[in-house]
Amino acid sequence: MSTVASRFQGVIPPVVTPRTADGALDIPSLENVTRHLLDGGVSGLFVNGSSGEVTHLTNTERDTVLRTIVGVTAGQVPVLAGAVEQTTNRVLEEARRAVALGADGLVASSQYYAISNAEETGRHFRAIAASVDVPVFAYDVPVRTHFKLPTELLIELGRDGVLAGVKDSSGDDVSFRQLVLAARDIPNFDIFTGHEVVVDGALLGGAQGVVPGLGNVDPAGYRRLYDAAVAGDWTQAAAEQDRLADVFNIVYTPKAGRVSGNAAGLGAFKTALMLMGIIETNVMSAPMLALDEDETAAIKVILERTGLL
Repeated sequence: MSTVASRFQGVIPPVVTPRTADGALDIPSLENVTRHLLDGGVSGLFVNGSSGEVTHLTNTERDTVLRTIVGVTAGQVPVLAGAVEQTTNRVLEEARRAVALGADGLVASSQYYAISNAEETGRHFRAIAASVDVPVFAYDVPVRTHFKLPTELLIELGRDGVLAGVKDSSGDDVSFRQLVLAARDIPNFDIFTGHEVVVDGALLGGAQGVVPGLGNVDPAGYRRLYDAAVAGDWTQAAAEQDRLADVFNIVYTPKAGRVSGNAAGLGAFKTALMLMGIIETNVMSAPMLALDEDETAAIKVILERTGLL
């Protein structure tokens, strides 16, 4: 179990995974994305998360992505790695491999596919924390795990030193606020919102940071938002959030029903990065479809309107 003080606050984007036209990992583009994020002033990087298409990557691809980002980052900011698998033993294997490759912390979901409950989920996180010597964050993402992590369990695991915090992608703003309130007296227990468009409200409520998929596209914008919040300039924070909310409209450009919801959001991020010259293609992991020319043109209009092109 880790006793390391938290270094994970601020803006920690979940890094996308670029692919070549034939579907292979695009390592030069991945290196470019990493440099783009570092140049944007991020506080850390989250590798092999949902925005990185983690469940579509083979173990070899996951390792290559993490190794590449750790290499480019070279200790400039901490790197969190996703340990996302169906059951505890598979997560433990993933976690140990990520730490060996240089991850400074882990973000682990509850079990998925396996039908579980709060008791088993607590045992799951305790096993992960006992198996590694880096901080472990709970990844609350019920849209993917089909299990909402109970606030009482997260607080218990925080007080026991099992968890270093929570990456909340539940979309449940009431539960998020209750978690922040309940955790205020737990030292080094950091709570991040996965929201892109209500970050100012989350920070005002006491969150320690944000893990925004849109941060791949505009890391500097999220850094300005975070810095304004830290300075107590909520008017400026809201203004920056309003601009980022406009940028987020890129996820609504795909034609209804043509691509999956997963491919629409991540595809929009990749398409924006392609238009900005940071990655070569907007190819998605199989079997997801890439955004087409019309959808790309619509995203270009938004990027131009919001000052990113």
